[in-house]
Amino acid sequence: MSATTAAPSARSQHFWFIVALAILLAQVLSEHLMGRLWICSCGTIKLFEPGVNSPGNSQHLSDWYTPSHIIHGFLFYLLGWAVLRKGSFGKRLALATLIEAAWELLENSPIIIDRYRSATMAVGYEGDSILNSAMDTVFMALGFLFAARAPIWLTVALAIGFELLTGFLIRDNLTLNVLMLVWPVDAIRVWQGAL
Repeated sequence: MSATTAAPSARSQHFWFIVALAILLAQVLSEHLMGRLWICSCGTIKLFEPGVNSPGNSQHLSDWYTPSHIIHGFLFYLLGWAVLRKGSFGKRLALATLIEAAWELLENSPIIIDRYRSATMAVGYEGDSILNSAMDTVFMALGFLFAARAPIWLTVALAIGFELLTGFLIRDNLTLNVLMLVWPVDAIRVWQGAL
């Protein structure tokens, strides 16, 4: 590869990384305009919030739903590979960031917050703080980067491990979360509420 070929490629990668960062910043600004709190109303910032049905859940840097966002990154890496086969890594990351940011905005809208309260175990869910939502997108990007570098078997094993671990510890995970949002099952809600 000649230096003239590598230079435009590097510039293209930098451009798409800047696009991904701009999408994250647009997410943060949009959530601010939606009236979301910057940080937990408790006034502190924790590295990890261990309580699932607590006011601190979805308010700090990470929580038990962080593995779900890492798995988003795994899945979005697969999607980027499928729909942008000739696209650069940076372009695929920008697409993944756009999808995650769109989900974060939707997740923090009144319609989804109300849906979580009525259909899932998140009875007192108030939505994410801006900090937590931004970190959800960052963790998705870390999952995306991991999937890009790791063998497929390891990525799949880690995703299954995350799902089993959070399913066991908090009776919730990405699979159950999606199921309960789309098609609530009363038996699952009762099982989750028994925690």
